[in-house]
Amino acid sequence: MKFASAVIADPVQAFISRWKESGAGERANCQLFLSELCDLIGVSRPDPTRDDDRYNLYVFERKVAYPRAYGAVSTGRIDLYKRGCFVLEAKQGSDQKTVSLKTRRGTAVRGGKHWERTMNDARLQALAYARALPAREGPPPFVIVVDVGHSIELFADFSGTGLRYDHFPDAGSHRILLDDLTRAEIRNRLAKVWTAPFDLDPSRSMMVPPRRAADRMAAPRHITAVVPAQGF
Repeated sequence: MKFASAVIADPVQAFISRWKESGAGERANCQLFLSELCDLIGVSRPDPTRDDDRYNLYVFERKVAYPRAYGAVSTGRIDLYKRGCFVLEAKQGSDQKTVSLKTRRGTAVRGGKHWERTMNDARLQALAYARALPAREGPPPFVIVVDVGHSIELFADFSGTGLRYDHFPDAGSHRILLDDLTRAEIRNRLAKVWTAPFDLDPSRSMMVPPRRAADRMAAPRHITAVVPAQGF
């Protein structure tokens, strides 16, 4: 008797195929996309939000108050926040190349100037949120900008000041496209952003830890023997 062998789909390809079909629905898709991304890179999903923000360490829609022009203060919501790791702002563009009735109003077509401007505006919004977090939390090392189902952009500032967020790891590779998730090193990089962001600080790899005093004392000493001069 023959049994049909079960076909196990590659979870990475299944994720990519599933989300490439999405578009123009940031509100509807953002939290589901990010939750499934967490599963893909092997990190825990966000926690339920609590009434007291002191306990909202890793949540969707984290509230934050930030300054506006002329002394005004606004209250915003961070799409996804993890204390000590990142602030994430999400948008969702569209792959449609022509404007039609099916294209939702205000949706940016990917690859165009409007889309690039929308992504930059999202970055600026995320920076404002990161810098407005309470002093007890401080700016996290990463700011992330996501186009749901299309790309993930990383910006880092390991100084703790929130003043020098720059493309990470560089301007040529800070934008991770959905197909890039097939590469294990990209998934591992994202997992580090979620769990141990300071491990990605390039300055740490250049630092040589000082030898402990006990190690120095235990190290063998090279002593040059002094031979007394011979008299004649």
